[in-house]
Amino acid sequence: MDFSEKFLNGANKFISFIMTLVFLILGSYGAYALWDNNKVYAAAKNVQADMLKLKPEVDLEGKASFEELLAINPDVCAWVSLDNTTIDYPILQGETNLSYINTDVYGDFALAGSIFLDTRSDRNFHDPYSLVYGHDMVEGRMFGDLSLYKNEKFFNENSTGELILPDRSYNLKIYAAITESSDEIIFNPDSHKDGLSGLMDYTEKNALYIRSEMTEDLMSRVNNENLQILSLTTCSAEFTDARTIILAVMENNLGSE
Repeated sequence: MDFSEKFLNGANKFISFIMTLVFLILGSYGAYALWDNNKVYAAAKNVQADMLKLKPEVDLEGKASFEELLAINPDVCAWVSLDNTTIDYPILQGETNLSYINTDVYGDFALAGSIFLDTRSDRNFHDPYSLVYGHDMVEGRMFGDLSLYKNEKFFNENSTGELILPDRSYNLKIYAAITESSDEIIFNPDSHKDGLSGLMDYTEKNALYIRSEMTEDLMSRVNNENLQILSLTTCSAEFTDARTIILAVMENNLGSE
């Protein structure tokens, strides 16, 4: 075997070694990423299971005890659930909108974060419009199941939920699903302090789905102080910075104040 053949043979062995090493590294990284993802989702599942044991029960007056939740974290301000989804969580409000983006209800770092209320929204939910955020995760964790409402059949067949506060509770009636980016109408709660007419107009023009049977009634109530809208938002994949937004009317349960 001459020098050129030896060189080529050695080069081929070296390239084979490098390729094998690359595949081993990629395989190891893939296995680690899968393990890490499973760990994140398992942690979110475990936290939710813990919280569900402490979910406040609404009494005959529409009130509920938050003592156990507040003992864990005084930033808990409400509980939200949507029927026929896995969305069933406490809502927190931090000092900033980054406080709970990667922090769980226990105050520990968690990529799943928490369900949290925009800092510009009143923590007692007296505003006409309240904005709530949550991460979009697989298996419907956190606000992952908001994507279900982008299916017309699911949207048409599922419209109810509940918002529980310490002193009162609300029945939620979902009336619109929107896919949007960062429009001020949706993501600036301050723009609705004086009324909801702008939101109603925007929703009619931009909603993916809307309950037309509710539109006339809502438009007649836009200047009614008792009309309140809850906005639930999460990330979406339709385009860069896309968001899924679900709008629900808050109907005071049992007329409690």
